[in-house]
Amino acid sequence: MHKHPSTLASALKDNSLIHEQAFIGGKWVSGPSTFPVYDPATNGIIANIANLGASDFTTAIEHAQNEFKTFKNTSETDRAKMLHAWAALIRKHSKDLGVLLTMENGKTLAEAEGEVEYGASFITWFAEEAIRSYGDVIPSQHKGSANIVLKQPIGVCGIIAPWNFPIAMITRKLGPAIAAGCTAVVKPPSETPLCTLAITALAVEAGIPPNVIQVVTTRDRKAVEILYTHPLVKKVSFTGSTGVGKLITEKAAGTMKKVSMELGGNAPYIVFDDADLDIAVDGVLACKFRCSGQTCVCANRLYVQKGIHDKFVKKLVEKVKGFKIGSGLDPTVTHGPLVNRAGVAKTKQHIDDAVSKGAKLLVGGKVRDDMDGYFIEPALLTGVTQEMLVAKEETFGPLAPIFKFDTEEVVVEMANDTDFGLAGYFFSNDLRRVWRVAKALEVGMVGVNTGKISAAESPFGGIKESGLGKEGSKYGLAEFQVMKSVTLGNL
Repeated sequence: MHKHPSTLASALKDNSLIHEQAFIGGKWVSGPSTFPVYDPATNGIIANIANLGASDFTTAIEHAQNEFKTFKNTSETDRAKMLHAWAALIRKHSKDLGVLLTMENGKTLAEAEGEVEYGASFITWFAEEAIRSYGDVIPSQHKGSANIVLKQPIGVCGIIAPWNFPIAMITRKLGPAIAAGCTAVVKPPSETPLCTLAITALAVEAGIPPNVIQVVTTRDRKAVEILYTHPLVKKVSFTGSTGVGKLITEKAAGTMKKVSMELGGNAPYIVFDDADLDIAVDGVLACKFRCSGQTCVCANRLYVQKGIHDKFVKKLVEKVKGFKIGSGLDPTVTHGPLVNRAGVAKTKQHIDDAVSKGAKLLVGGKVRDDMDGYFIEPALLTGVTQEMLVAKEETFGPLAPIFKFDTEEVVVEMANDTDFGLAGYFFSNDLRRVWRVAKALEVGMVGVNTGKISAAESPFGGIKESGLGKEGSKYGLAEFQVMKSVTLGNL
């Protein structure tokens, strides 16, 4: 029987990765108080993190600005070397980082180790993009004149990241920021700050100047406002809820900051009659139930065409029945806990609402009060309709609601009937339909015959109320740059 470790020190081989202080001005900093970090699998406290305030954000921003004055002039090649060295250290410590991630977030160790590599891949990608930050030369209509376009770092960046991917969401933002020549002040999630602090220590070890990355840990929401209102901060990158994203965008407009917003989703997952059934079912496992359903791009609404519906449901039920919930460090467990009790409550609310309006619960859905952590059994609903909460709200939990549909036209209309537009998925072997539906879905990212759409080389971001800007890919660097036009005359 697996024995879950009670402390971080007993779980990690290298305890130098454990940090409970903030990192400001190149030093580890304590605060006037602390806040606890809980292991979602046990509800036990595994760390007490420095709880800093408004003045600490101001100090961090000033340190970042002072560093920016010199760091912006480093060569792209030097920044690429720093990033490559950082990625190498993250990979070197991948086992311990995976355990650390599992203990503060709850996801299985296999998923956690996968995220460590995923996070490192962004740093490697932007190390390569740093040396390919090309400008432009534009022929002039005037004799003896030339137009040159330069790309320069925007300045100090405020970074606010979520708890569901504690490493990858940080590196996806810090990678391009550093590649561009920016400095950053990071506010890590209070649920999962340990991974951010660990990889920051590795960044300094890799040779990135200590003042390039500031990490201010806090649970003081009012203090965080300084990060998106201070005039020295020129760019804000946020991943989180649409409501908070709107608030930050509104406040950031006061000083005309550039913003990137990766916000909530309500992803449709469409299975047409001509789909490969096994591929579609496996896609749900990867897309819906990864991280116990706590991803912004996970399938929130499963639309299955009537001709294949019953076969699809039968196969998926058997797969879900094979799931095992428990500690993410247990190698026999397929799905870990949710990150907090609120996630369990919302998932249960969506199940109860759907059942009360006529849906049928085929498997799972039980809140496991008999277990120490935040557990609810992965669930599958059929007979779901557009009037239910699951059709309108992002569940962010292990619930797969299945809607039956008749025609392509109807399902595209239902899929687009939401304020969100982050990701969408569909399965079909009809080439013409693939092209039609890929263009018709009102989302920023589409998965065709796959539930996996995230990679460093692919642009990540949504439309509608799911956000602004792109992360990753060859387009991600521009989010941290300004474009300057230089006109040369009398040549």
